[in-house]
Amino acid sequence: MDMIADILTGFVAQMQKPTLAFLIGGMVLAACGSKLEIPEPVYKFIVFLLLMKVGLGAGISVREANLFELAVPAVAAAMVGIAIVLFGGQTLARLRGVTQMDAMATAGLFGAVSASTLAAGMAMLDEEGIAYEGFIGALYPFMDIAALVTAIVLARLSAERKAAAQISTQPGGAAVLAGGGGHGAGNAQMVRGILVDTFRSAAISALLLGLALGILARPDSVYESFYDILFRGLLSILMLIMGMEAWSRLSELRRVAHAYVAYGLLAPLVHGALGFAAGLLVHQMTGFSGGGVVLLAVMAASSSDISGPPTLRGALPEANPSAYVGTSTGLGTPVAILSIPLWIVLADMLIGV
Repeated sequence: MDMIADILTGFVAQMQKPTLAFLIGGMVLAACGSKLEIPEPVYKFIVFLLLMKVGLGAGISVREANLFELAVPAVAAAMVGIAIVLFGGQTLARLRGVTQMDAMATAGLFGAVSASTLAAGMAMLDEEGIAYEGFIGALYPFMDIAALVTAIVLARLSAERKAAAQISTQPGGAAVLAGGGGHGAGNAQMVRGILVDTFRSAAISALLLGLALGILARPDSVYESFYDILFRGLLSILMLIMGMEAWSRLSELRRVAHAYVAYGLLAPLVHGALGFAAGLLVHQMTGFSGGGVVLLAVMAASSSDISGPPTLRGALPEANPSAYVGTSTGLGTPVAILSIPLWIVLADMLIGV
């Protein structure tokens, strides 16, 4: 009972923090029918600055980081992203009303990383005075790209197999399949195209730019005098936007299978637990900090709200955006952010932070 009481007490305390308060405030405004709107260019600019802050901070830390200490959590992050897609895609595809394409798109979005959720996790750890590795931001693209590529490749291969099966049932189909020996080269080309598109996406581009500048240049002064100072204020505005967006997306879920509702509510907790377990393993191997374990869980629990949707729209046009975007933004993101206190309390109990 004491453990449950500690978790509940910590959770309630975190609800009063600015990050979660602004998220809930945005949801309340939208629920009340408020006409408040944040212009799209302002939203994109805020996201860009936040990603640059995360990338610069990670790059500055990577300069002095031990390569082994960085490589192990990076591999763990990629493996967690892939595991989420494999598990989530297979689980969703078995549920009534969910197509294989929509299942993989949704799993890919949940396997990828939300920049806003990661930023929220960092802000909450900073408020609590909990230390974490400065290179944590560098783990973002490992999990994000691994998940998106896995989801898109598996969805495309499944679609090709389905199309090939249909052709084989038609007169002359066997001859068509017999001449299709270039599938291996075609799949390799498709994977290369996905990687290129993912690296060119706005979110990954901004993050990698900040990472490169932090490693190769000396942006410490502008980082401390501009990006770091603005971080919390900009994050509060982003949380307000995310809250309003989350509420508006809930209506889209009425048009798709109820399975997505269950997935959106439960997946962030399951995925976060997977990321937390991976973080504990890295902690045992390298001395990974308790704050780092929390943020790995936060990244795993999150679902992409920036790089994922446009990447999936371009690579999987057959998938239903109301299903994967609605599930992610309407349910996955708020649940992931609201679960951050859980990972903090667990890390404190198991590791001490």
